[in-house]
Amino acid sequence: MSPKLTFLLCLGLSVGLRTSGQAGIYRKPSLSALPSPVVTSGGFVTLQCISWQGFDRFILTKEGEHRPSWTLDSQRRHNGQFQALFPVGPVTPSYRWTFRCCGCYRYIHQQCSEPSDPVELLVPGVSGKPSLLSQQGSIMTFGRNLTLQCLSDVGYDRFALSKEGGHNLPQRLSERPQTGRSQADFLLGRVSLSHGGRYRCYGGHKFSSKWSTPSDPLDILVAGVLPDTPSLSVQPGPTVAVGENMTLLCQTRSQRDILFLSKEGTMVSPLRLRSKYQAQQYQAQFSMSPVTSAHGGTYRCYSSFSTSPYELSHPSDALELVVSGPSGDPTSPPTWPNLTSGVQGLKPYQNVLIGISVAFVLLLFLFVLLLIRHRQQGKCRTSDATVKNTQPEEGVELHPQCGQLTGGSQP
Repeated sequence: MSPKLTFLLCLGLSVGLRTSGQAGIYRKPSLSALPSPVVTSGGFVTLQCISWQGFDRFILTKEGEHRPSWTLDSQRRHNGQFQALFPVGPVTPSYRWTFRCCGCYRYIHQQCSEPSDPVELLVPGVSGKPSLLSQQGSIMTFGRNLTLQCLSDVGYDRFALSKEGGHNLPQRLSERPQTGRSQADFLLGRVSLSHGGRYRCYGGHKFSSKWSTPSDPLDILVAGVLPDTPSLSVQPGPTVAVGENMTLLCQTRSQRDILFLSKEGTMVSPLRLRSKYQAQQYQAQFSMSPVTSAHGGTYRCYSSFSTSPYELSHPSDALELVVSGPSGDPTSPPTWPNLTSGVQGLKPYQNVLIGISVAFVLLLFLFVLLLIRHRQQGKCRTSDATVKNTQPEEGVELHPQCGQLTGGSQP
């Protein structure tokens, strides 16, 4: 069978009657990129075509104008699957690298599977990086629906989502490219253990092979994997004044080397510290100083292993932290200081600023006086030159600092 005919069979484009020997009667294989579909410019990658069907060979096809294809004999894996590994590279951003594969039998006429889903290799570029966020926060529990949103001020036509260690690169068309802002939602379904990991997204244009710089990483953590439940406490207490020091203490009796602290209602990634074994517990102290009004809220902590940091314990009980204003009232707005009572109640740095301001005004005032005196002395030297060897007339007084006339009257 010629390579061209085999290629047509792989794509299900053969002509004729649909008989049992025609293309596409077998389930399509799976195509993935190893170690990742994200490849640096000039890099190499391996495309794995794999199936439970006992195909004799696999055909890899690159989409494009000429549609080149490659054929490899299949290899049987230890788990009973059949695969072929196609080396690809060097990969450059000048072309689109989109592939499909199919499986075929060598000795049975016209027996090939349907083509796999396409896999596109992504070469990161230098255009403006998008942002990646989770509206539900970065800590998820089993069964919740997870949606990751990629958005940018650049009018990208499409977005791609990658996961570290993942072999697939799902893409979504942009929802609002015409407004100058663009975004796409990636619906990842109900959370399971496999959803934990580090994600990034990329922006691209529909008819271009070039992609943006990757977004900042977003960690998705799955809670409830480990059986323990840490405890969370605060020192000096759950009510703290603005400007004071505060420490949140997370503890667990289970042997864990990583502890996380999260705040509800925020998309900021949780704080992470290595634990220390003390008083028969593994603990970490999260210091927050000086306290501001933004520190108020509800906190929980979790434990984990550094070898699997995306798998967390059950959450601790919620800890409500109340930040009080200058008067001790949690809801009191900031007020101007009482001028009749000096600077009492001001923070130390405010006293320092006031002192510096007063000193600056005094120095400026002295500088102006010295400047005026210097100018007067210059005028005196000029007067001395004009009135030298003369005596003041009767009834005319001289300025005490120089011989300047200040006034007089006729006798």
